[in-house]
Amino acid sequence: MNWSRAALMGLSLALAPLATAQVDENCRGIPQPDDYDEQVQQDFLQNYVGLSMTLSPTHGPIPHEPGHGAIGIDLAVIPPLGCERRYVLDWTKTEETNRTPVLPKPRITFAFPALGELRPYGGFAYLPPVTIAGTTATIVSGELGAGVAFGSEDRIQLGGRLHATSAKVVADIATAFRADDDPVLDFYQTNSFGFDLQFGMDVGPLTPYASVGVTDVSTFFLVGDDNVVSNNLHPYAGPVASIGADGLVGTRFRWGAEFYAAPGGNSRPDPNASQVDFGRAGHLYTARVRLAVEL
Repeated sequence: MNWSRAALMGLSLALAPLATAQVDENCRGIPQPDDYDEQVQQDFLQNYVGLSMTLSPTHGPIPHEPGHGAIGIDLAVIPPLGCERRYVLDWTKTEETNRTPVLPKPRITFAFPALGELRPYGGFAYLPPVTIAGTTATIVSGELGAGVAFGSEDRIQLGGRLHATSAKVVADIATAFRADDDPVLDFYQTNSFGFDLQFGMDVGPLTPYASVGVTDVSTFFLVGDDNVVSNNLHPYAGPVASIGADGLVGTRFRWGAEFYAAPGGNSRPDPNASQVDFGRAGHLYTARVRLAVEL
């Protein structure tokens, strides 16, 4: 049995602590699909975690007036995985991947002075390395963008943004094969970058917007039990999209909410990697919320 693969399959969205059961009682009896592939299953888990940490807009093409900004927190919903995604080791074991429903990330955005009609802005998000339940996660994200407004009363907005994220996790990510095994710390890293085009409409108290772009997600996983790197043969490289709205309540409370989708796409850096269907090696559909104080 390949214990490196076994360890990787413990990678959870929650970055959860030690599993306590081989097979979830709710998953017993589910038949193994005919097209089950161990490599694709582990690649999906790596990509899913990486996609859950990307920096999506949660704001319109012009997030602030020049000289203003906001500081607050982003809340990214992490949808639970069903049994079909949690079975590992040729369908003999399940992993607990649904412990944490929300990923928080402190974030600040700021608008630079206007350059003619162009309104540039930047943003930065940082989750410090605080250890919770034996898990230490560090997330750093940044964005640079610009928008223009035109039409009646400058209500129509168009813009573009670059974004990047780097995250590191040290924890017993690969849960134990048996409940009485001692936990061993593992190391997971993900880096993502991408470009989005945005369209928005200022309707007074809020700005509905849509965003479409491409994002690349790379991952690295080191298994602490044997110091073996488990390779992702199908890293995510494909389209992403958001639809949402942001607004300002009074003069101080800034909010944003969006539906975020990464429907599928993959690259194959290893020439021996198999070709897989669109979305099979990684996809994510989720909601994200921003709560901030306008500066």
